[in-house]
Amino acid sequence: MTFEIRVICQPDDSDRIRQALAAAFETGAVRRYPTRDGKRLRLYVTADHRESSTNPTHTESE
Repeated sequence: MTFEIRVICQPDDSDRIRQALAAAFETGAVRRYPTRDGKRLRLYVTADHRESSTNPTHTESE
């Protein structure tokens, strides 16, 4: 099941957040847009759950 994640963050945090999401999910390209006030970023990421064989913390009961 594919879904979209939106994160609003400080510009300095965007790479760390992108890496964390890529580690947790199968992700596509990150789209970056400034917030209305221009002080933060909106990150949009298309994601999908990882296969349970590639995510050792995932169990069928979750």
